[in-house]
Amino acid sequence: MFHEDRTLFVLARAHQPYYRDQLAGVHDRRKIVQPLNRGTAVAMALCLQFIARQDEDALVAFFPSDHHYSNCAAFRASVESGLGLMAEYPQSVLIVGAEARYPEEEYGWIEPGRTLVHSLPNPLLRVSRFWEKPAKAHAETLQKRGCLWNTFVTIGLAGAFLDLLQATVPQLSRSLEHVRDDLELDRFYDRIEPVDFSRAVLARMPGRLVVLHDAASGWTDFGSPRRVIDVLMRHNIRPSWLDPNGANALDTRQDRVATSMS
Repeated sequence: MFHEDRTLFVLARAHQPYYRDQLAGVHDRRKIVQPLNRGTAVAMALCLQFIARQDEDALVAFFPSDHHYSNCAAFRASVESGLGLMAEYPQSVLIVGAEARYPEEEYGWIEPGRTLVHSLPNPLLRVSRFWEKPAKAHAETLQKRGCLWNTFVTIGLAGAFLDLLQATVPQLSRSLEHVRDDLELDRFYDRIEPVDFSRAVLARMPGRLVVLHDAASGWTDFGSPRRVIDVLMRHNIRPSWLDPNGANALDTRQDRVATSMS
């Protein structure tokens, strides 16, 4: 789907011991290493600036690294569908929205608007509104209303992403334009406050967004140890550290899972 020469890895310097061996065969020009973690919007802006300097018309897709798909073929089909649709919506940013299986409180939620493309299994819809990590009762209501989980998988032209950032966090875009070397990058990261892309950008500009309904990939965010264990048990995978009581092991094993995921 994506040529390896067109694939970039956005990394944090502190995580080098974890990715050093895994990315040993990847050329340094494809690694964008952040001095510190300053949130998703800062990481994406840094990557977009790098891409735009080489190709202002590049079609860009962002994929968080801590996700699981029970049906990889369905996820691939969703992404291919999204990539194909962007020629018709060059001013928009597309988000893959997973069908909600339960009222998760730790996810972002998307309320779909009118349908733009009637297609099975991946219709394309406008975005009406975002909710970030709603309370349980609110999440139950959102699920009943057919709202979707925000997978954070986003697709769009580099220029469309940069326009969104400029409209919502202009100080971030302006500051990054002047970063040309590692020393300036370190100074920039020392002074910038963390910026979350969902809260600071997506939630403030729903009119510029479209959502692709993904009903079949079985998406899960591995940001929670409990969700990791749920997926393992669903696939009948029992690591040595997971005792026969399954979910009952969570309280005593959670620290170990969290450490392995850091």
